[in-house]
Amino acid sequence: MPDKNWFDTARFGMFVHWGHSSQRGCELSWPLVGGAFSLPYSQNIPVEEYHSTASTFNPQNYNPQEWAKFAKCLGMQYAILTAKHHDGFAMFHTQVSDFSIQRSPYGKDIVGEFVDAMRSAGLRVGLYFSLIDWHHPDYPAFTEADKPYIFGQYRQPNPAQWQRFIDFMFNQVRELLTNYGKIDIIWFDGSWERTPEQWQAKELGEMVRSLQPEILINDRLPGCGDFDTPEQFIPPQPPLCAWETCMTINESWGYNSNDKSFKSPRRIIHTLCEVAGKGGNLLLNVSPMGDGKIQLELLGRLAEVENWIGDNEESIIGTEPGLEPWQFYGPSTRRGNRIYLHLLMKPYDSIDLRGVPIKRVKSVQVLGSGMELSYTTRCAIMDSLLNGDPIGELIIKVPEIAIDPYATVIAIDFGVGNESASALS
Repeated sequence: MPDKNWFDTARFGMFVHWGHSSQRGCELSWPLVGGAFSLPYSQNIPVEEYHSTASTFNPQNYNPQEWAKFAKCLGMQYAILTAKHHDGFAMFHTQVSDFSIQRSPYGKDIVGEFVDAMRSAGLRVGLYFSLIDWHHPDYPAFTEADKPYIFGQYRQPNPAQWQRFIDFMFNQVRELLTNYGKIDIIWFDGSWERTPEQWQAKELGEMVRSLQPEILINDRLPGCGDFDTPEQFIPPQPPLCAWETCMTINESWGYNSNDKSFKSPRRIIHTLCEVAGKGGNLLLNVSPMGDGKIQLELLGRLAEVENWIGDNEESIIGTEPGLEPWQFYGPSTRRGNRIYLHLLMKPYDSIDLRGVPIKRVKSVQVLGSGMELSYTTRCAIMDSLLNGDPIGELIIKVPEIAIDPYATVIAIDFGVGNESASALS
């Protein structure tokens, strides 16, 4: 059975979208089908022209050890690489196709190097694999005549073609889960173009679990998901199961030189706080350039995130959701009897918590600086007189000097109540 304990409180991971098209500075895969409405900077590139850069892919500056160090400093707990995107190019050595990094000038196994580097740094490892393959002749391959790409209208193979493709797809998944040691997550994508029966999703899931019994499978292999994957947004209500939201730093998944719509460090930090407060993970995408370097615009922003994480990681990684929304107007997390409040807006002098055991409050401080904050409490008069453990309001004064320019985190320590060490209300 898959072990989800680590994933349930991981909170932060790195998604890496990378492929031969990154040399061109364009989005992965989608330009070859003419772009997509959800990717505003996705170009329209002729199919053969798009595929042609597979023969020149030679990322001499690829340094996965640096990527792993970078992720570790950000507090990330896992990293997922695009082993094969919709364009069909395999970033690993495969025996069932010539369309792979093995046949490129680079030659070395990018997936193998990635897995080794992340594992050496103590990170969990995941591999992204698209069920779609717009290059494989039996899929069938996408052509210029198939443009424009219309969701729900796809050319269908004949039965013999489809069986050959299914055998090919199963073989590639088998290679990924056999040749690289333990893989913690397989992140499927692209299921919208065929039915679960066509994908043989049940059989594929069974094969995955037979090869890697402890692996986690995302929800994009129909009927087989261990966790949900909302994309590019934070769900208003957290899913009932384990979940992560995958999100780009600009508006593109792959390195796109035209896309300058970058999120600010503050927005990234606020997103991380909100996701953690709802019990999810943020899978934040980085998109290396064609030579393997990560663009400076991303590094600069993430360096500021790293500085914030250095002071506040305790309030994110390994935590559980904290208070209910009616108790505090903002994200909160908890670790045992310590509650972390994430202030995403500057307070007017003070903040209020409702429905907490006010006589159990032991300390209130700013997490990053350790500054002690003054507070008052109140509850119903009779509760104050007759109840040894009353539930009421906690009012915390937050002076201007305590406010962090990105997000202020306040840590509140509660003593143990009579009923249990974990109960706070």
